[in-house]
Amino acid sequence: MKSTWILVADNSRARIFTADTPSSALEEIEGLAHLEGRLHDREMTSDLPGKIKSSDGGGHAFEQPTDPKQHESDNFAHQIARHLEAAYNDKQFAQLLIIAEPSFLGLLRHCLPEQVKKQVSFELDKNITMESAADIRKHLPDYLPNH
Repeated sequence: MKSTWILVADNSRARIFTADTPSSALEEIEGLAHLEGRLHDREMTSDLPGKIKSSDGGGHAFEQPTDPKQHESDNFAHQIARHLEAAYNDKQFAQLLIIAEPSFLGLLRHCLPEQVKKQVSFELDKNITMESAADIRKHLPDYLPNH
């Protein structure tokens, strides 16, 4: 049987599982952590936004072009995408199922290279990274798709 990977992710944690057969239990084979994804905005930025003064004495606060938490989520999605691409190129999996927190699933879709996207046979927008392998398995079809 072709090797199937199940990715369960959110903006700070990713877990990769596999299953021996389409109906068997999941076995966790790998985990990735992105501690920056767990930080609060105030912990990611060194201090408050600066102020810009204009020549007429007025001014306004300088705002960062991107939200620090969003930036870290983007970074982690790219990291996972690179990891999956390398694993796929090494023929470690032939089929991919993804369960991810809804907004993070969108980031992953955007970051995955086309060759990896073609291997995705199931997606679920749910945040269940902290659940046990048995509970995660309950969110998947009884028989995993055979790509």
